Amino acid sequence: MSENILEVKDLVVNYGAIRALKGISFNVESGEIISLIGSNGAGKTTTLHSISNLIKKNSGKVIFDGVDVTDLPPDQIVKRGLIHVPEGRRIFANLSVKDNLEMGAFTRNDRSKIKEDMEHVFELFPRMKERLKQLAGTLSGGEQQMLAMGRGLMADPKLLLLDEPSMGLAPILVDEIFEIIKKINDEGTTILLVEQNAFKAMSIADRVYILETGSVQSSGLSQDMINDPAVKKAYLGG
Repeated sequence: MSENILEVKDLVVNYGAIRALKGISFNVESGEIISLIGSNGAGKTTTLHSISNLIKKNSGKVIFDGVDVTDLPPDQIVKRGLIHVPEGRRIFANLSVKDNLEMGAFTRNDRSKIKEDMEHVFELFPRMKERLKQLAGTLSGGEQQMLAMGRGLMADPKLLLLDEPSMGLAPILVDEIFEIIKKINDEGTTILLVEQNAFKAMSIADRVYILETGSVQSSGLSQDMINDPAVKKAYLGG
């Protein structure tokens, strides 16, 4: 049986008077793809930000790879292999593609493995190799998403948090991005995915958690959730 690589326990986050997360708990087993789905404002991005410690938690615990990382600074969390690819890509627009990828490895000093990982990124995203010297800000939306994911992989993740990787992309690119996410997982990286495109998210996930207004409303195996009439009605348009 797989071990939990991530345990989120009773996470509470308030934005002023608004309770954004109301005691969320879930787990991710090593090797899984877990999808968090829910409507806008359900708390999906807030959940990822609080796991990475990019926002302050009011209470709750985050256990990653057997270690309590609840109060660790974000750079220490990155060093442990918990890597966050944020919504909106957040690439360094004025740096080249190569510089962006190298920034992903900023906590590492294993030079030969970094070089190996760079080659692996080029295998997954051949366009990044073609555009190595290009300024990241001049890339298309799809290429910027590939760069953001490539930069995340350069940090050598044990767990990759992906926030809305298909946002704003043409359908053909969405398919490509999801194929790559599946491949990254098949190669051994555990993935926690937040995604508006519920059908796509469920189609590659092992398990799904549905968030509603800051709470886990339901959860289950992806295949079961796809066939659940209530889930179909609410999230799959039928």
